[in-house]
Amino acid sequence: MRGWLAVVKQWCTARRLRWALVAVAVGTVLATGAGAASVAWIRGGAEGHIFSEATVPEAPVALVLGAKVEADGNPSPYLAARLELAQRLFDAGKVRAILVSGDNMHADYNEPEAMRRWLVERGVPTGKVVLDYAGFDTYDSCARAKRIFGVDRLTVVTQSFHLPRAVSLCRHLGIEANGVGDDTVRQYTRQWRISSTREYGACVKAVVDVVSGRDPVHLGRHEPGVEEALRAA
Repeated sequence: MRGWLAVVKQWCTARRLRWALVAVAVGTVLATGAGAASVAWIRGGAEGHIFSEATVPEAPVALVLGAKVEADGNPSPYLAARLELAQRLFDAGKVRAILVSGDNMHADYNEPEAMRRWLVERGVPTGKVVLDYAGFDTYDSCARAKRIFGVDRLTVVTQSFHLPRAVSLCRHLGIEANGVGDDTVRQYTRQWRISSTREYGACVKAVVDVVSGRDPVHLGRHEPGVEEALRAA
């Protein structure tokens, strides 16, 4: 009897293992399919709206998406590259105001303020830089640009691997958006590769955000900062 019970137990264990392996395989296939479909949808939304710095059409506003700020308060190389690109667009008359959108979730961490300081120290007038303190992710930054700051047309500035998702999100949220991407930090090969790979998962989240129509983490009243910056001499 004990031998028979051992055989049954072994068979049940093997069966559960087989089903577990099947479940993992099916889950992997579904996840891969969802990722591929999401990437295709995102790239389709951005098609025809990504330009070089020299060829991007003029727009009232550049939206600079936040990235890491170092412990000393200075922008990381990735963020500094975005800011430098936005500054050049401003100096060339391609944009007339810069909306910097990033994370200020905690009192001791402030991406928008670090971005503003960097731009002003390099000659961009203070009145031409508008701060969005609640750009906690790309979706929130795009949604708030439209719903809080009233921006209908802009140029997105970020790294090139991130650009299709950012442009596509803005356009799906009702903004006439084009984008210019930075490639200068490609020299940080490992970080570039990791960030590029993460885009596949981020594209799935972007599709879920758009389809669900979720609100940004923080909304609030209309902010007239962009309109005031565009009116400023």
